[in-house]
Parts: sequence; C-alpha cells; structure tokens
Amino acid sequence: MKNAERNILWVSPLIFDVSLHRTAQLELIRSLANKGYHVFLLGMKSKAVFKLEEKTSKSSFAYTKILQVPIRYSPIIAPVIYSFVTIFLVPIIILRFNPDFVIVEKGMLSISVLPSIIISKFKKTKFILDIRSIPVEVQGFYGALHKFFFFISVLIAKKIFSGITIVTPMEKKRLCSNFSIDPNRVGVWENGVNIALFNPEDWRTQGNELKAKLGLSGKFVVFYHGYLVSTRGINQVIEAMKIVAKRRSDVVFFILGSGPLAKHLKLLIKKENIQNIVFVHDPVDYKDVPRFISMCDVGISPTPNYPYWWFQSPLNVLEYLSMEKPVLATDLPLHRRIMSNQKCAIYIASANPEAIAKAIEFAAKNKEKLNDWGKVGRNIILQNYTWEKIAENFHNYLYQLHNT
Repeated sequence: MKNAERNILWVSPLIFDVSLHRTAQLELIRSLANKGYHVFLLGMKSKAVFKLEEKTSKSSFAYTKILQVPIRYSPIIAPVIYSFVTIFLVPIIILRFNPDFVIVEKGMLSISVLPSIIISKFKKTKFILDIRSIPVEVQGFYGALHKFFFFISVLIAKKIFSGITIVTPMEKKRLCSNFSIDPNRVGVWENGVNIALFNPEDWRTQGNELKAKLGLSGKFVVFYHGYLVSTRGINQVIEAMKIVAKRRSDVVFFILGSGPLAKHLKLLIKKENIQNIVFVHDPVDYKDVPRFISMCDVGISPTPNYPYWWFQSPLNVLEYLSMEKPVLATDLPLHRRIMSNQKCAIYIASANPEAIAKAIEFAAKNKEKLNDWGKVGRNIILQNYTWEKIAENFHNYLYQLHNT
C-alpha cells in the first residue's frame, strides 16, 4: 500500500462553481495525486463547468478525474436530487473505476450510497465517512434536518462503513465518546495551507498596489475573510471599530466574503455611517485571496465562545499565518492549539467589543513589531500545516485501514 498506486472515489456534496468551501477538499486531493493516488471526484455544477487549475500549486491534478452533475443551485432541492442521482451513478463508477476507497461526506449521501456497498463487498472497497464539522450555524427546519442527517450519517458509518475521518484530534475524541466508536477506526485530516500560493514574498508588491487602489494607503488594516454569519463575531468587531475610531483615525476593518450576514452588514455600515472605517468586499477567487491578505496588517478571528467552535480548524487563521500576518484571535482552544503562546498570536480576552478594541489598539501601537511576529506564524505553517503533511497523515490512515 505505501508504495502502490491506489484509487479513490470521492463523493462530494459540493456545487463546485458555487461553493466557497471547496478549498480544503481540492488541496488534499491535489496532494494525494502527488503521492500517486488516482482520484475520481464526483460533485455538482450549477452553471459553469468547474476546472481543476494548476496555477495554485507546484503539484498536479494529472491523476484526478472530475464528474460534475448539472443541478441548479438550491439549498434543499439540489442535495435531494443529487442524492437520488448518486444511488445509480456511484455503483457504475465503482464498477468502472474500481476504487480501493470511497469517501463520502456527511448528509444524505451516506444513505444514497448504501446500495453501492453491496457491490463494494465483492471488490473489497472500503467506505469512509468524511466529517468536516459538526452541525453549526443551523436553525429552524433546515437546521433540524441538517442535524438529523448528521446523526444518521454517523450511525450508518459506525455500523456499515470501514472508517470515518474528521477535522481535528479533539473532534475525533468527542465523536468517539458521543457515539461509542472505536478510535482506531477514525482518522484525522486537518485544514492546511498551499504554501506555494500563500507565500508572502510573491505578493508584497501586488498587496501594496491593491491597498492603494482601495484608498487604504497609510491605514492600519484589520482583515477578515470567510463565511459571513452572525455566530462568528463579525458584528462585535464592527462595534469594536466604533470604539477604536474615537481614539485612532488610521484603523480600518476590511471584510472579504459572503454569506447570510453580508446584506445586513452593508445596511448596518450605511446606517451607522461608518463607511470610512468598515469595508465589505465580495468574495474573490481562491488564488486571489493572498493578494488581499498581503495588503493587511493583521488578520482577525473573533470567534465567540461557543462550544461547537472550540475544536474546529480555522482555515483563514492558517492562511493569515502563512502570509506572515499576526492574528487577533479570541482566547479559545481552536486558536491556542495552532498558535499556542507564540508571538504571532494577539489573544482577545473575549468576543465583546471592548476586548476586541483593546486588542486592535495593541496591534496598531506595535505596528513596527508585526513583521517579526508574522514570521513566527509562517514557521508554524511550514512545520505543521502544509498540505503535503496533511496528505501524509491521511495516507497513513488509509494504509492502516487497508490492512485491517
């Protein structure tokens, strides 16, 4: 197994030309391809055909095939239609592609692939449930449905699948405890960083040019990028900025992303007349994110103290660190586990506006030290969070599973 080529069928619930959450999956697949794996990626497309690009890494997708089922985007209807299609499509792919492993992400897909497991018994194919996070940020009927399918997915995997993968060691411990699962059956692959793309030396000039183009030259830029929802502390940062603005005129908060909160944020900024200190920018292509990070002084991860956040793996924090940007981060396990007591971390006592304002002002006052602090963060990434290291851990788990 360690030296042989292996086939993986990855059944993803993502709509590739719409979803902003495809980065981790694609980067892991890219790194697995570098290790000799042949990967068949199954997903959806809404309008445009998504293409696997070579520009974001030195690695290659030469050993990767992708099949995109055309389905119009709809949060509820699209997953139902796709799950129905996979009932028939996955067995065909298994027969033709002959995968050693089938990786299925949580949700309705774990039910729709059940007929495929019958076929896989004759081919000794091992099924793995991949869980990137426990259900969070879900309310009402859709939230209840999401939680239900998560619960069903785990129970099916426990009884029928060969293994489960999850995002952090702490989430593994919690999952095994809550569902009485043998820890040897559960692997961990965390988020990582494409260090070739997120290389600060390659983006300094473009970052400065962007800063000037946006009219932010001379400003101290606090930067956030990611999914915009009310449970991630973004509103609290805006309130903190109003406090900071009373004492400093050079600090701005720049938000890059989209999500349910985006429209509200834009209306709030206009209502509060704070367009000169808070900016919301629509999301950009993944390969352009480093340019935006490069133009900032510090990144921020203002995650509130909710238990479901404690053991996550924040991709935006890893990308800030890779770009040598210190991170303003709430003092929670998800941040401590990555940065510990290193200088690249400026911890916020809590996610209330006063504490956030205090941390922002501390960073601004120590602006001349930020470059040195940022280099510490880059070293953390090089040591622990390159996609090559993440892929090696995943490969070792597959090797273990293959021999059990």
